[in-house]
Amino acid sequence: MSAVEVVQRQLEAYNAQDMGAFLATYAPDCQICDLNGAVTQNGRDEIRARYAAMFAQFPENKARLVHRMSLGDVVIDHEDVVRGPSGPRLEAIAIYTVKNGQIARVDFVK
Repeated sequence: MSAVEVVQRQLEAYNAQDMGAFLATYAPDCQICDLNGAVTQNGRDEIRARYAAMFAQFPENKARLVHRMSLGDVVIDHEDVVRGPSGPRLEAIAIYTVKNGQIARVDFVK
């Protein structure tokens, strides 16, 4: 499976709030980081905790892909995220590094 396919599956699982499918796209030791900053989640357990809380708080949360670029094992997504019909909206850039068919690292620009 290509890096783009892995990231697309992750996006679809995120939008469906399917925690099992979502976590399956991440390597067990995946790191989620702020670009040029701190590691915010380290490993699937911390990723599960972060997104389970977010999905509970924003059950209608959806991310729309604005633009995608890829080169080899790196996929860069510009996303427009809406927390709900009247909820907050934010834009983010996610830089995914994929290794062995799973996301090994994500760097977020917000």
